[in-house]
Amino acid sequence: QVQLVDSGGGLVQPGGSMTLSCAASGDVYSLRAMGWYRQTPENERELVAIIRRPSTVDYANFAKGRFTISGDDAKDTVTLHMNNLESDDTAVYYCYAEGYPPFTYGSFWSKGTLVTVAS
Repeated sequence: QVQLVDSGGGLVQPGGSMTLSCAASGDVYSLRAMGWYRQTPENERELVAIIRRPSTVDYANFAKGRFTISGDDAKDTVTLHMNNLESDDTAVYYCYAEGYPPFTYGSFWSKGTLVTVAS
């Protein structure tokens, strides 16, 4: 069993910046990938950014040039740095992790942290 704890959400002004963090704990022998998704009432849960071992990084189009994802394998953590935030970035952001069989099976989600971009 793997638990993901996210943090860093809250209220931020348009054009501002925010950093989200996620830490994995539990039966974490190794993880194949960690990243971030987001969801609003209007849209299905969508990928924001993800980093996969050993070093592959993928970003959603809306995140390119504004968001940066980084990971620390030793600490089983991932961080999302968000810049130039817009009102459309308002969403619940979820941390995501993939297991690395046979050490860790399955995929996992955090409970989500709300990011509100408004003046």
